[in-house]
Amino acid sequence: MGAVRIGVLGCADIARRRMLPALRACPDTELVAVAAREGARARATAVEFGCEAVTGYGALLARPDIDAVYVPLPAALHARWVEAALLAGKHVLGEKPLTTSLTATRRLAALAEAAGLALRENVMFVHHSQHAAVRALVAGGAIGEVRGFQAAFTVPRLPDDDIRYDAALGGGALWDTGVYPVRAALHFLGRQLEAEAAVLVRRGPHRAVDTEGTALLRTPSGSCAQLAFGLDHGYRSAYEITGTEGRITVDRAFTPPAGHPPQVRLERRTGVEEIRLDPDDQVLNTVTAFAAAVRTGALPDGAILRQAELLDAIRRCASVV
Repeated sequence: MGAVRIGVLGCADIARRRMLPALRACPDTELVAVAAREGARARATAVEFGCEAVTGYGALLARPDIDAVYVPLPAALHARWVEAALLAGKHVLGEKPLTTSLTATRRLAALAEAAGLALRENVMFVHHSQHAAVRALVAGGAIGEVRGFQAAFTVPRLPDDDIRYDAALGGGALWDTGVYPVRAALHFLGRQLEAEAAVLVRRGPHRAVDTEGTALLRTPSGSCAQLAFGLDHGYRSAYEITGTEGRITVDRAFTPPAGHPPQVRLERRTGVEEIRLDPDDQVLNTVTAFAAAVRTGALPDGAILRQAELLDAIRRCASVV
């Protein structure tokens, strides 16, 4: 199989800023076309990125020259168009969250598996090499036995008309910034995590959705993950792993630019070590990993389902204030 031929359903900001450039740069993918409901928007984006313009998402899915699609639509539309893409025989990279419904996520994963199609969720930070370095430190006993995990992803207030404040489009802090600390907890503490408690806060003029939240998860052995997320805060993108012999801290954990040299802070009784790592491009890595999944016929990523289960459990157990 040659380069995976990709079509994009929508012209969202994240697609134009990050994913479309990566789809063009990756040697394993060919950006064929971008679709929008409005022809003018599709044409403007297509001209910018050197691909074809398609009016209407269904028209793009009907094209035989497209192997896979990237879906950066508003969260509430993901389930509909991811399913349509799978039924059209296309592999899918869906923007996070894959859906806002555990039932829908389970249905899509089953559909992809039955059809032999790759289904991936665009949680990019897990493809950055800094987290592999942290895992190696933990596995090597650098901080002893893991006892706890803390993570936060918060961003400053958005414009009032931003879709993340629109409940009908799947808005809310849990679906947007909350996915990151939840997936990070899964990444480091494992899939046996369970939700113990949560608070979702609806503050200010956007009370139709949660604008911030916290969650407490635990492993069967009692290690806890304390998570925070929000859409009306000072910027914070970090996690900390605490062990019996020390702790590891990572700043700029979730959305580092490709040229950013990561730094891992290792604190132990013997002192503090600042470990400098090489820059890495998690966006390009994500596209490369998706192309590999398409080529090998990989099954849907099990982390998608476990993450969806935890997000659903957090929402169900949360106190809403």
